[in-house]
Amino acid sequence: MGLGRLAMLAALIAAPALAQEIPADLTQLPAVAKYAPPRTEWGDPDLTGNWPIERINQSGLSFQRPEEYGDRVWLTDEEFAQRLARAEASDGAYNPDNARGSVGLADWVRSHSFAHRTSMLVSPANGRLPPMTPEAQALFKAGRSSWVPDQTYDWVYDFDPFDRCISRGMPASMLPFRYNNGIQIFQSPGFVVIHFEMLGDRVIPLGGKGRWPAQVESWLGSSLGHWEGDTLVVETTNIHPGDNATQDVIHRAASPINQQTQGAPPFNSIPISTEAKVLERFTLSGPDTITYELSYSDPKVFTAPWTSRVDWTRDDSYQLFEYACHEGNVQIRNYIIATRHRREAEAAGTPANGE
Repeated sequence: MGLGRLAMLAALIAAPALAQEIPADLTQLPAVAKYAPPRTEWGDPDLTGNWPIERINQSGLSFQRPEEYGDRVWLTDEEFAQRLARAEASDGAYNPDNARGSVGLADWVRSHSFAHRTSMLVSPANGRLPPMTPEAQALFKAGRSSWVPDQTYDWVYDFDPFDRCISRGMPASMLPFRYNNGIQIFQSPGFVVIHFEMLGDRVIPLGGKGRWPAQVESWLGSSLGHWEGDTLVVETTNIHPGDNATQDVIHRAASPINQQTQGAPPFNSIPISTEAKVLERFTLSGPDTITYELSYSDPKVFTAPWTSRVDWTRDDSYQLFEYACHEGNVQIRNYIIATRHRREAEAAGTPANGE
């Protein structure tokens, strides 16, 4: 037995049993665990609660699969031991007076089979986003946001919707981010509501009625849900493709993923068109676990659909506070003022810093 397997077994002995068994074939994605969920008063599976996805982001799990893993869905024992060691080092670096380190990350990595995964993306088989169409590639390269290096800023269209405190977009809002990853679910007869810690809420009617007219759009789209057994299935269309100074068929928005998702293309936001569709499946796979699957298609942007699958962990002690993004958001003005000052200084032949 190798040292990596011994390390993993020692970790598992000290932790709760994994939610799912890791298959011997590391390219195989297991079926969603069978579980009889509790019911609401009106008989629907009860998804209510706080489901922060902070640990997914902290664990080092990439959205896209690093190429060296090939078609492997799962880490080897040795690779998992390295991920666990990084989590333990992060916990050890925690200091309440600064933003370094984490608390409890190593325990989460030990006790969740999801922490053994090589990526959030599960389709295509290589765990990587399909190529973009030529039209989308051109728009991606021309994308504007505060995360694009060496960019000038002349007006609000040089920033993406997240810069402007509007939205992270859809489905980016459902995926882990660098911070503020709280997700809260509420239910009432005929509706499911998803409240984000950061920028927005989704109100999802159930029963297949209520789709908006095609000309009506929003940053998070028009979502309709229904139950397939114990799984909530939600289809979202009418996603606002963004806005800028031109009238491109495909606009630039903070969707479907943004530049801060690990393993995503850097800097620019991926374009989105009016043909974008999202299909989600929410399944309680245990008393405190939701298997969340997201399938995305946008034929004007991606040459094929793609699917991600992540496990959410309940934490009803997680508190969501007001995300007061617009209050004190001076970066838009400051970026524009700095660009204009630099341009004036260059025209005058003086350093931009005034020295």
